[in-house]
Amino acid sequence: MMRINIYYGGRGLIEDPTIYVINKLADVLKDLRVEVNRYNLYEDKQGISTLTRTLKECDGVILAVNVEWMGIGGLMQQFLDACWLYADKEKISRLYMLPVVMSSTYGERDAEFTLIKAWEMFGGIPLNGLCAYVENHVDFETNPEYTLMIEKRAESLYRTINQKTKTFPNSTNAVKQTLLVNNTIDLTPQESEQLSMYVSDDTYVKKQKEDIEELTQIFKEMLGTSDDGQEFISNLKNSFHPLDDFSASYAITIEDANKTLVIEVKNSDLKCYYGQKEDADVAAKTSHETMTSIINSQMTFQRAFMSGALTAKGNFKTLRSFDTIFQFES
Repeated sequence: MMRINIYYGGRGLIEDPTIYVINKLADVLKDLRVEVNRYNLYEDKQGISTLTRTLKECDGVILAVNVEWMGIGGLMQQFLDACWLYADKEKISRLYMLPVVMSSTYGERDAEFTLIKAWEMFGGIPLNGLCAYVENHVDFETNPEYTLMIEKRAESLYRTINQKTKTFPNSTNAVKQTLLVNNTIDLTPQESEQLSMYVSDDTYVKKQKEDIEELTQIFKEMLGTSDDGQEFISNLKNSFHPLDDFSASYAITIEDANKTLVIEVKNSDLKCYYGQKEDADVAAKTSHETMTSIINSQMTFQRAFMSGALTAKGNFKTLRSFDTIFQFES
């Protein structure tokens, strides 16, 4: 039995004429004993990546969108992106595609061309689509001539797939082979399918991000301890300009490195170490990148605080003095 999948990229609004068209197409195809499966992309936005698996089970596809503002819309674009990344291109090369584009504004031809061009880039076989500007969806849906045209197009789609009608070659495949390099990992269709499932799984993606952050932290700690935990300390000592009768303490927590740099100043004496100091005059928090910028004289301590790159509490007069007692050179 012939199988045709319909992928609808609209929002599912009652007044969307695209829904009427694909329903009419489905009715005619079912009368011809075709198994029709419809996938509404708006119903499972997180699972769009996994829909590429359904392409293996069909003989033809209908890509249907409604142009409400400009272009084919984000959901259909997401589906096409998934096809490019994860779909079995060998299977797509044998699939006929009928584009259906209804528009309530300008741009239905451009949207149809986008669908055709995308399918050609996948290596598939696009057909002349159903494309129309619909000012009033009630008038459109009750017009018997339009209904007849839709039914004829469904019958034509059935004959084309059933007879495996040949089409003329186009230049897109030649350009794709010579100029458009797919920088994705070379995977088998089975591996691509599995990857698409992982991508659509929020829990898996979140876990991967956490693993990456953990590895990043490990490497940062390795880099930070490569000089026996002296990162930034030698810079502070070399840039120290003591003030008479000035004593202060700073506890600067470098959040992404998960450590606190303690600075104790008493007249001309300076102590710097990584540890804890609960009673510091200034308790600050910042990132490793911001602290590096301060040490490299790309940003002052005060400017980092004013911009929000560094947060602090305590004695703000002491906070402002940091840039006086530590004068870094770029």
